[in-house]
Amino acid sequence: MSDAILRPRRSVLYMPGANERALEKAKSLPADALILDLEDAVAPDAKAEARKRVAAAAASGEYGFRELTIRVNAPGTAWHDDDLRAAAEAGPDAVVVPKVESADTVRAVERALEAAGAPDRTAIWAMVETPRAMLDARAVAAASERLTVLVMGTNDLAKELHAEHVPGRAPLLTGLSLALLAARESGKVILDGVYNDVKDAEGFEAECVQGRQFGFDGKTLIHPSQVAPCNRVFAPSPEQVARAQRIIDAFEEATREGRGVVTVDGRLIENLHVEDARRILALAEAVAGRRSRIVSSF
Repeated sequence: MSDAILRPRRSVLYMPGANERALEKAKSLPADALILDLEDAVAPDAKAEARKRVAAAAASGEYGFRELTIRVNAPGTAWHDDDLRAAAEAGPDAVVVPKVESADTVRAVERALEAAGAPDRTAIWAMVETPRAMLDARAVAAASERLTVLVMGTNDLAKELHAEHVPGRAPLLTGLSLALLAARESGKVILDGVYNDVKDAEGFEAECVQGRQFGFDGKTLIHPSQVAPCNRVFAPSPEQVARAQRIIDAFEEATREGRGVVTVDGRLIENLHVEDARRILALAEAVAGRRSRIVSSF
């Protein structure tokens, strides 16, 4: 299992790049990853100043364990090229690119980052948020080894579909599923989209649970209050960890004894269950390591 998959990305919080106080506050939040935003959260006349502020923050080394990314403006906008050059020089963990609809866009971003001297560790996170992106998600996900994460842009997808935001997200399920299939086929991480009503804690948690059940690795967030419940939902529960350990122990015992049939809690266990159990334990271990670093940072 690759480090890209193992690294916890339960909670991925957007922070406005033009807001210096927000960038400072982000240093103390228990989010697994931060997206310092130069796109939607920044007015056109503030783009240049926000770019400088975000690049300085990304290069500061002051964000501890948090995975630090920069969301640039979309390809084709007046700010995209300058954003990419500044991000490449700052060397964040990743550059988040909105409105990615094709493999060609991914490769163009990759060339631009390399031409600007981006370090090898700076990955590409591609936002898929249009009908074309859903239909071409397979090609997008496989376009580059530097691309490690797909990010669902569910607000834009709903707008493009003329769909309503409803509990259960029925209008978006086809798109969510297509993107998930593409991510899993190519071995990439995939993050669920945002939940817009920051005052609706119950609805937010229900959507986190839905995303986890679907198979998303984590969720993008718009407010610090969403971080803690998101971390909890997307981490393996104690019950899941205990069951995973029982599955591995039972399978290893059966292998030693030459038995071909293994059952745990009355259910037949096969190799695929063991592989999933190992994934759950590895994620639980990574999350536990993240928690210990949070405690030690205070």
